[in-house]
Amino acid sequence: MSIPSATPPATPSADAGSARPGQIMAREIAEQPAVLQRVLDEGAPHILGVARAIAARGPRFVLLTARGTSDNAALYAKYLVEVVLGRPAGLTSMSTTTVYGAEPDLRDCLVIAVSQSGGSPDLVASTRSAREAGAITLAVTNNAGSPLAAVSEYHIDVLAGPEKALPATKTYTAELLSLYLLVEGLRGSDGGAARVVPELASSLLARREEVRALAERYRFAQRLVLTSRGYGYPTAREAALKLMETTYIPALAFSGADLLHGPLAMVDSASPVIAVVPDGRGGDALRPVLERLRGQGADLAVIGQRDQVDTAPAGFVLPGGVAEEVQPILEILPLQLLAHEVTVARGQDPDAPRALAKVTETH
Repeated sequence: MSIPSATPPATPSADAGSARPGQIMAREIAEQPAVLQRVLDEGAPHILGVARAIAARGPRFVLLTARGTSDNAALYAKYLVEVVLGRPAGLTSMSTTTVYGAEPDLRDCLVIAVSQSGGSPDLVASTRSAREAGAITLAVTNNAGSPLAAVSEYHIDVLAGPEKALPATKTYTAELLSLYLLVEGLRGSDGGAARVVPELASSLLARREEVRALAERYRFAQRLVLTSRGYGYPTAREAALKLMETTYIPALAFSGADLLHGPLAMVDSASPVIAVVPDGRGGDALRPVLERLRGQGADLAVIGQRDQVDTAPAGFVLPGGVAEEVQPILEILPLQLLAHEVTVARGQDPDAPRALAKVTETH
């Protein structure tokens, strides 16, 4: 099945020097349905093969290593591993090996390093150390020729194609889908629940005008709070990151449970809150938090199902009937569009945020 990109209106070439701000990011957001279809059609056989090979070795623990946007994808994978596989999973602190020289015993452990570029020195060094410490190592990147892929025992290419805008969009959703297929493969499934994702992604991205109207609420915002629970929490974190790196608005992301443990005190009628409400157990767990936010008089927008959106001052309705564990691939799409639209409305260029580089080299 071929899924076309939700291509934005034609504009001058991004390389011509006269392109309007945000054209590259908009184009890469629009490419996501096609990228997701490519992962399913071309990437899935390899991913499932890698999963079978790893499963045969029986790892008992999973550690995930990443930075930035990929760290949010890794957090999503942590939920998958713990819920779907019933295995303990954790996010590593790379500095324990790269700075402090720790030598953990990683036998029976699967270490998954997630990175779009696969080029950050600390990711490469920590993965090499993990392999030397007895771990099964897997790199998930958008660059099969990267140093990270080279030092890892296994590699998965997320097949997103070149990403030129500094904010990561298509590589993020490609990572999510690849990690979902990996975990499904580890439990002996083919990940069939994700087959609906490309077509639904295309329909969501076609609703740009709804997002543009929502963006007007945040054009002059001084800060934003994002919240969710369960599988939606990585979405809230990734949306906060996108908003901060493009709009420069301080955006804080909290688990709904953590929000109640103190940060709720800063929320009032002048505090915009965006809640990502999954359709499932995560959304059910978030409902008491939404009630508290309404009680605080928060300026609340809901990204979720119709029943929750209709009880908030603003929001964006997501399609129903999608397995909760694959919903994050769809939830982030209107929030990527929101970051783009708010940034352009504020007179800034989301393609090239200040002080950022596409490959961030940390040690």
